[in-house]
Amino acid sequence: MELLSELLKLVIPAGLVLYGMYLTVKLLLERDADRYRYEVQNRYTEAVIPIRLQAYERMVLFLERISPNNLLPRLGNSATTALEFQQLLLQEIREEFNHNLSQQVYMSQHAWDHIQLALNEVMSLVNQAAANVAADAAPIELSKKIFGQIIDQGQQPTAEALRVVKSEIQVMFMEQPKTT
Repeated sequence: MELLSELLKLVIPAGLVLYGMYLTVKLLLERDADRYRYEVQNRYTEAVIPIRLQAYERMVLFLERISPNNLLPRLGNSATTALEFQQLLLQEIREEFNHNLSQQVYMSQHAWDHIQLALNEVMSLVNQAAANVAADAAPIELSKKIFGQIIDQGQQPTAEALRVVKSEIQVMFMEQPKTT
């Protein structure tokens, strides 16, 4: 019985010390894991977030560049007939899109879908207006038809896509962190 008592006097304190060491080591490992996660998150933030923001910025620029309000005056003196102007407009829109195609990797599918919809609406708008103008008419006649259709629709064909992209930028990059 005395042997058991002596053994318990040694085993119980040793067990408590061992348990205390286990808790200490576990706490240190958890802190290291948290620090590692924090460092990875910081590296992600430093590397990926600026690239994503730049992608959204480029797509805003793309939408502004293909907006008829900007596109028509920019290319207005580059053609001699309405048909030539139509082809020039469509080529410019396609080139702008192809130049920015890789940005979809950094954007949400929702935003990208709206950008593609805007692209298609602008191209459709140009083609519909061209169908109502003689091929050998002056380019200004095509411009007038395009602007007339925009007035009839009540908004630019890129307006909704711009709203979606700007909204995502606000949500993803501009919200202030909540303090507790």
